[in-house]
Amino acid sequence: MESLLNSIQAAYEAFRADAALQNEKNNKAAGTRARKASLELEKLMKEFRKVSLEQAKK
Repeated sequence: MESLLNSIQAAYEAFRADAALQNEKNNKAAGTRARKASLELEKLMKEFRKVSLEQAKK
């Protein structure tokens, strides 16, 4: 669970940095990276939900 949380945090930080670059400086490449990071976050959050539900059943 700890490694999953670290992965989520790292993916969010990458998303946040690239989204800020796109917003502030109209950096199109950063927008592409932010969208890619958002897809990765989506996968990680689904995995978190699955692990969290398993732990709640214990």
